[in-house]
Amino acid sequence: RYVVLTTKHHEGFTNWGSPVSWNWNSLDTGPHRDLVGELGQALRESNIRYGLYHSLLEWFNPLYLADKESGFKTQNFVLKKTMPELYDLVLKYKPDLIWSDGDWEAPESYWNSTSFLAWLYNDSPVKDTVVVNDRWCNNCSCRHGGYYNCADKYKPGTLPAHKWEMCSSIDKLSWGYRSNMNIAELMDEASIIEELVQTVSFGGNYLLNVGPTKEGVIVPIFQERLLALGRWLDTNGEAIYESKPWRVQMENSTDMVWYTSKGPVVYAIFLIWPLDNVLELSSPAPSPATQVTMLGFSGTLKWQKSPGKGLLITLPYMLPSPRPPQSGWAVKLEGVK
Repeated sequence: RYVVLTTKHHEGFTNWGSPVSWNWNSLDTGPHRDLVGELGQALRESNIRYGLYHSLLEWFNPLYLADKESGFKTQNFVLKKTMPELYDLVLKYKPDLIWSDGDWEAPESYWNSTSFLAWLYNDSPVKDTVVVNDRWCNNCSCRHGGYYNCADKYKPGTLPAHKWEMCSSIDKLSWGYRSNMNIAELMDEASIIEELVQTVSFGGNYLLNVGPTKEGVIVPIFQERLLALGRWLDTNGEAIYESKPWRVQMENSTDMVWYTSKGPVVYAIFLIWPLDNVLELSSPAPSPATQVTMLGFSGTLKWQKSPGKGLLITLPYMLPSPRPPQSGWAVKLEGVK
């Protein structure tokens, strides 16, 4: 329920009228529009949180290259470019989230990260609401930050102790738009849903990237993937939004069943429909009061204790369909431990 826009990537072009990026921004050239401001307004009208991605470094900026040459003993680029832009973004657009990047070449003493973050959390107009990630210096990742990214497409494998986010891209080979991409290089609906479910089971947020064209168009294949994910969430969002990790994240015998929870309610999300229409769950312990339902399906489901431990759930009969089945279904378990 949040969107993160790239306000400036490593090449330095800013998608707003940055006062320290003269003639190399979307107001002075190109569309002659304040893209950061326009998107922010549209998102807030839709009640979606607004995050701003910003790269600390710029690959080709002579000031940055000179600072790098000095072993980061000088800070001309930071004082004249990076920090003025970060302060400007916060004061002008009051973002809910700052997604920092381009941190890996220099220490925080070069970037002035700590003084910026101290201002952000103590004195800025968003001090009580803002959230930041962990890319603020060359050894900050997975160690410092409101939430951790750790690395692009990071998958922890076990439940992390700190809030985290998995950033992924529909185009497996790029974070931008490629006119020469082909369909085999894109994530399909099933793999997007699988990645989302795994991430949320481990207590993470899922940030899914699409690269617009230079005209600002989200191409139809990306639209199709995003709309498919939206339809899946319309049905199964109850098991995702505001959920917490359960005591078990996945069935030990398979990585095709994942768990989330909300208070006493447990959700089991299964990614492959069992051939005999019976879903076996070994982790939840049923009680006489146990009730099982399926999201998007009316009525309760029959279940019985399995011979070992756990329960066997009889799923609704699925009629053969000309359309390929969706990937991922969620059963809601009440009265289990």
